[in-house]
Amino acid sequence: MNLVINWDVSPEIIDGYRTPNLYGLLFVSGLIIGYFVIKRMFKKENVKENVLDKLVMYVVIATIVGARLGHVLFYGPYFDTLDSYGNVTERGYFSHPLDIIKVWEGGLASHGGAIALLIALWIFTKKVSFKPFMWVLDRLSAPIAIAACFIRLGNLVNSEIVGDVTTVPWGFRFMFNDCTNPGGCSWSEIPVRHPAQLYEAICYVIIFAVLMFMYWKRSAWRKPGLLFGTFLILLFTARFFVEFIKLGQTDRDAHLALNTGQMLSIPFVLAGIYILLKAIKKTPIEDKSH
Repeated sequence: MNLVINWDVSPEIIDGYRTPNLYGLLFVSGLIIGYFVIKRMFKKENVKENVLDKLVMYVVIATIVGARLGHVLFYGPYFDTLDSYGNVTERGYFSHPLDIIKVWEGGLASHGGAIALLIALWIFTKKVSFKPFMWVLDRLSAPIAIAACFIRLGNLVNSEIVGDVTTVPWGFRFMFNDCTNPGGCSWSEIPVRHPAQLYEAICYVIIFAVLMFMYWKRSAWRKPGLLFGTFLILLFTARFFVEFIKLGQTDRDAHLALNTGQMLSIPFVLAGIYILLKAIKKTPIEDKSH
């Protein structure tokens, strides 16, 4: 039975207007859900609400700026690509610097967001909360996982970050990604691809559930680093393996044994293993929430 999904969902909320769009709506929805998750954690641990408000500001700014710059620097394209007639076939960010701020058009790199977020949270622990760095990272792990899920759903509505061609019955035909004919294409002309965005989104929901279980049912927060180490290992391992069936995001990926996303994921997985092993050896801290 052929269950292929013909995907021609438009990211536009209002016909003819690129903004607001579904990508932005899903991005914000993920942040809002993450906010309420960590708010409940802070309430349990009697942390003042004004600390949470400032934390949200740090997280949102770092995530958006870091993820966008990560996409620009890691994946490009850097400069315009021209055809034999001198016409621009692909816009480069350095050729059009204003394109860098057009986050609403898609193009966010989780690795860039992770790096910027770590820097921002380190500043936050020193200037605002005065809580240990790992304390903050542990409590942000689950909210970030669910936010990442919604970002991948945003990639789906944008028909970007698609998978390789496949014969699986649940494959997608991405009209807006694969139809290059100005006059339009018939569905039979569109290749069937892995819905790589959905694969990652499902992985991130599972990771979110695991981390929430660890926090609420196993009091994993009592061993600093246990949640964050688990988060790094699970999330970037999932990203590493999904990359095997994902269309390369740069021209160089076609010639590499491991693509850009995989190479950027490896250091995060190794860091997660190190943090997790250290956390396991620690003596649990006292529960002062009651």
